[in-house]
Amino acid sequence: MTSSPEQPIPVRTVARAMADWIGRLGRIWVEGQVTEVSRRGGQPRCFFVLRDTAADMSLQVSCPRQLVDELQPPLADGARVVVWLKPDFWTGRGQLSMTAYDVRPVGVGALLARLEQLRATLAAEGLFAADRKKALPFLPAKVGLVTGRESAAERDVVENARRRWPGVAFAIENVAVQGPYAASEVIAALRRLDDDPVVEVIVVARGGGSVEDLLPFSDEALIRAVASCRTPVVTAIGHETDAPLVDHVADRRASTPTDAAKLVVPDVAEELHRVRQLRARAHRHLAGRIDAESHRLVALLSRPSIADPLGQLDRYAADLAAVRERSRRAALACVATAAGDIAHLAGQVAALSPQATLDRGYAVVQRADGHVVRDPLELAAAEHLDVRVAAGRFAVTVAEAS
Repeated sequence: MTSSPEQPIPVRTVARAMADWIGRLGRIWVEGQVTEVSRRGGQPRCFFVLRDTAADMSLQVSCPRQLVDELQPPLADGARVVVWLKPDFWTGRGQLSMTAYDVRPVGVGALLARLEQLRATLAAEGLFAADRKKALPFLPAKVGLVTGRESAAERDVVENARRRWPGVAFAIENVAVQGPYAASEVIAALRRLDDDPVVEVIVVARGGGSVEDLLPFSDEALIRAVASCRTPVVTAIGHETDAPLVDHVADRRASTPTDAAKLVVPDVAEELHRVRQLRARAHRHLAGRIDAESHRLVALLSRPSIADPLGQLDRYAADLAAVRERSRRAALACVATAAGDIAHLAGQVAALSPQATLDRGYAVVQRADGHVVRDPLELAAAEHLDVRVAAGRFAVTVAEAS
């Protein structure tokens, strides 16, 4: 089909082409959540909106009234259904609509199977990993609370929190906690609280209910919204046995709204008791340390070197004097011994000295070259000799050699 500014195509032609193309499409099975069910008296058809809770999208569906009236349980807002649809394009109004030929409520077993499949998918993405969970603040400046208006869950959280810590502040977002719009309202409330810089922790609370009532808290869009929150999120959905998927992605899961209040707000009485215990423990530790150091100081003062330092010096001085006296006596003894040795050696030297021989009257006769005369036959007449006696020297001349 060609067109140009000079040869435009009429609206009816375009509408018929679209209707012809859409009419060739087959019927398909679609799952969604029912909202805005309309049954007008006397009308052979009824209408409802089929919405996707994970994405903000919906389809307008029409079907024979008899088909809806025969459903058990009756079709109501919030119900999960599987619908056999065929798209239709109404050329008169230029409107696309979906015609339902079969509507089947999704049973609890099928719902649980789908939830388990979604849980496995999200777990594989790491949304439930423990290492991505954030720690809760010890004493939050303000607690964000997402819950139903004037609900028992709201009273449980607020009253128990203020009973534990009277000064706690709340930013409360009242939303629908069941039905077709619950998930989208909770998501919007979460984003508002997460954007508030004063809110340090967010509690999502709801009382117990059936599996169908708690379905919004297993909505994929809500789970991803909780995972993307910068603020720590605590969930308290239903009772202990209830486990919607949002509990797995939350930073902490409380079994009840009362338990959520205990998780996010410390008990002032318990904290004061803990402070008193710590103070008593510190006092005991300090007293014990002082007592131990006192005993140690007494023991140090009782040592002789500390108790009487001058007496110790006197003992050292006496020991030093004794050592000096022993050294003096030893030195004198050594000197006396050496003197005796010298006298003995001097006597030996004197006894062996040639001078002693001369002193007894002997003489040493030497020739001019210094040789000692031992034999007269060695001398010649008129030879000059040097004679040494005890008192000195004198010269002689050989008168006659014999």
